[in-house]
Amino acid sequence: MRTVTRVILTLALAAYWLAPVHPAAADTPPPGPGTHERTLTMDGGWEREYLLHVPPGRTRTPKPLVIALHGGLDDMHYIRRQSGLDTVADGNGFLVAYPNGFVRTWNAGGCCWFARMAGIDDVGFLDRLISTLVREGLADPRRIYLTGFSNGGGMAYRYACERSSRVAAVGVVSGSLAVECAPRRPVSVIAFHGTADFSVPFLGGGNQDWNNETPFPAFTAVMDFWRTAGRLLPFDRITLGTARTTCRTTGRGRTGSEVESCTITGGGHEWPSGQVDPDVRASPLIWRFFSEHARTR
Repeated sequence: MRTVTRVILTLALAAYWLAPVHPAAADTPPPGPGTHERTLTMDGGWEREYLLHVPPGRTRTPKPLVIALHGGLDDMHYIRRQSGLDTVADGNGFLVAYPNGFVRTWNAGGCCWFARMAGIDDVGFLDRLISTLVREGLADPRRIYLTGFSNGGGMAYRYACERSSRVAAVGVVSGSLAVECAPRRPVSVIAFHGTADFSVPFLGGGNQDWNNETPFPAFTAVMDFWRTAGRLLPFDRITLGTARTTCRTTGRGRTGSEVESCTITGGGHEWPSGQVDPDVRASPLIWRFFSEHARTR
């Protein structure tokens, strides 16, 4: 089994690092409205892909940037369709970047598969993606947000842990914290999780990866971690209450950070888009939360 895994990983690495090199995204003119396929050239000359969605209207003013991270074994096209963030972006004037993980996975710490085993520096990749879009005058550095599903949600958490001074807020769907975390500053977080999620169990447990038997922490434990890290009050105020979904917030702390926890009764491993609760769609709620939290320093 180890030999087979080693062969698969070697082939995956070769497919990525031996790919032809094209001009970096920074060498191209600023994109107009619409969705654009772009690449970033990483150290060593290998490339990583992402989609950039630019809303209608003037592009010369830096806009908020939402980076949407796909789930494990999905890709940038899937998270774009799954989340429906293009529509929300067009109505609210923000950019969305949909990057591709390494062989469709992100190195979120304890998870997942190829990216984790290959030791891919996904934090460094996201650093470069953000720096590129800020340098091009497209993204506002004070309004950088990450959202993600499943493995992508875990990667969003990891980035917040290691780059808390760079990200304004994160929004996670069906994901979990899979890395030791010590953010240097409080981070605003909104998260959605279904009680019937058996891939990333709501109550915790399971294995973080096929060869990592570390259990996932419970959803409530992850929310309490971010609440404690921000020195925030308990989740005493309900911001959304339907027959199937309850969102509770800590309110804002002294630094302006906030944590909002949304539980979907009977929800599975999915992006809430009206399937279980017709009154709840995660993407507009995530943007509402993001729009209220800009980085102050």
